[in-house]
Amino acid sequence: MSFRKMKTGPGSCAALVPRRLIAAAMLAGLCALAQANTTAANAYPADGLMLAQNDISLMPGGPVETESVPTPDVLTQPQDQAAAPRASGPVRIGLLLPLRSDSLRAAASMVRDGFVAAYEKSRDPGVSLTVIETGDAAQDVLDAYAGTLPDVDIMVGPLSRSGAAAVARRGTVDKPTIALTPADAVGDNAGAIPQLLSMGLSLEDDARQAAEWAAADQPGAAALVVSTSTAWQRRAARAFQAAWQRRGQPAEMFELSAAGGNLSASALGQLQERLRIGRPGLVFAALDAAQARQLRESIGADLPMYGTSQLNPYTPQGWTAVEARADMNGVRFIDLPWLLRPDSAAAAGYNRPEQARSADMERLYALGIDAYQVARGVAAQRGVFDVDGATGKLRISIGAGPARFERSASPAAYQDGIAAPMPGPP
Repeated sequence: MSFRKMKTGPGSCAALVPRRLIAAAMLAGLCALAQANTTAANAYPADGLMLAQNDISLMPGGPVETESVPTPDVLTQPQDQAAAPRASGPVRIGLLLPLRSDSLRAAASMVRDGFVAAYEKSRDPGVSLTVIETGDAAQDVLDAYAGTLPDVDIMVGPLSRSGAAAVARRGTVDKPTIALTPADAVGDNAGAIPQLLSMGLSLEDDARQAAEWAAADQPGAAALVVSTSTAWQRRAARAFQAAWQRRGQPAEMFELSAAGGNLSASALGQLQERLRIGRPGLVFAALDAAQARQLRESIGADLPMYGTSQLNPYTPQGWTAVEARADMNGVRFIDLPWLLRPDSAAAAGYNRPEQARSADMERLYALGIDAYQVARGVAAQRGVFDVDGATGKLRISIGAGPARFERSASPAAYQDGIAAPMPGPP
């Protein structure tokens, strides 16, 4: 079992140098997000991240300082160093992350920390790990991928959508590559390259799974799909609508205007008028937690409401420090076992990342844990296998025919004012 760090691009060292890496990362904004007003801020954290729309499916609420946990002794190696001939020994895993990016460093650090935690927990002498640092430009990521691929047997990364798309367009992926992005990041090539597996977190997947759950609960019902004009909400809404309509059931879209994180009172009034004409069997709220609460206050609690993981804004520790929201009781959503079942087997033996200041940062940590479990399965030459992971129950197929990845996350609901797991849908 060995661990090292490899820097790529400008500033690489000229020789191998042992050292102790203690990284400190600043969580910089990935894109602007309007500040919620005092009411919304008091109800839910304003500095949380949302798994949403930009290059790594993250949209922050603002900059937050965070310090990464110390990593083990590492070696620093230049990108252009000649690759050593492959000899028998441990399977070499490369973890390719934008740790030199000002905007993506904090998120990449969280994925790295989860991956390293799982690597250290396994204590597998048949695996060695190299962390490869890049910037965020697609060409930088592609150069690092191509330059370091000869030195590894399995590559985990890229983390960014643009990086994954660049690797897919490269034309040759001749070693197992586990992209930490949703499959749609590689476009038409999704699943078509046998050695390229995409396993990122996706709100569209949340929405599709919520549709399966709601269809089992409310067979034959019409759905009202509510969102704002925010890009990630529109994508989640469309994903739910498409999944619902594939079942031959009607789904009407209703887009609300919003300002400062709050739903428009006039738009909510228009929605109330629409509901007086005819009530659907359920509502899918492609909204954040504060907006979903405003929606429920406006239309009442008698309509079943479903949503994505963005209806759960807190970590397990965070829920212990906030006032319970009884007005959200019964609202259902999809989220990760890591946040809903901290005592589950998939979470056992891990320390919670103290530097995580939001639920989405913990979701990235859980993604890192599962990425290692998938890489380890690939290292064991298991072409088709399952993982009971921190992000859900995973089914992986890689290496023979189209690469396939399926994740079944956990159903949850507000109970006694807080997020709680529920039994799985039928």
